[in-house]
Amino acid sequence: MKVQVQRLFTLVAVLTITGLLSGCAAFRAQTTQVDVDQAEPMRERFDFTDLRSITESFANELGYSSFITNHDHPPIMMIAGVQNRTSEYMDTKNLTDRLRTLLFQTGNIQFVNEARREDLLREQGYQAAQATPETQVAIGHQLGARYMMSGSLTEMADRSPRQVRVSKTVRRYYKLTLEVTDLETGLLAWTAEREFAREARQPLIGW
Repeated sequence: MKVQVQRLFTLVAVLTITGLLSGCAAFRAQTTQVDVDQAEPMRERFDFTDLRSITESFANELGYSSFITNHDHPPIMMIAGVQNRTSEYMDTKNLTDRLRTLLFQTGNIQFVNEARREDLLREQGYQAAQATPETQVAIGHQLGARYMMSGSLTEMADRSPRQVRVSKTVRRYYKLTLEVTDLETGLLAWTAEREFAREARQPLIGW
């Protein structure tokens, strides 16, 4: 009988230690690789999954549209940027950079590097003064853009009304509008929009 009691205490001790070790593991910092193509949004706000899906959708629509493919040569564009009209900080430069990359990869559109114009002028000035004549780039030969891309990102939010409940619901609506303007005429040459809404339910007690 005494041996059985000792075995029972030993088993309880082992199970207790195992449980404690497992519990401690839950509080340890951990990093894992995430597949960005399979990742799901973790909240109701605009995140990288939205950026990826929206830019891919716009690139497919614009890059292979009749407006683009009807040109004899790939049209030249510049990106003026996307206006953030939401209530939170948005890295819209990241959005337009990815869109430009996807459009450029179609081979149907060319882009001037408007963000690096000062660097280009500085390098040209340096070459004119310091580089050998046979390696100097020609000044005044840069190509001008025919079209300008711009847009805006808007947001609307709605929350559960004040009432007795164990959780609250937040719903956010986003709309991204892009437009291409003919710099010569000032007319809109192309425009499109994407919209989506996401809902998140949050418990009143949590951490």
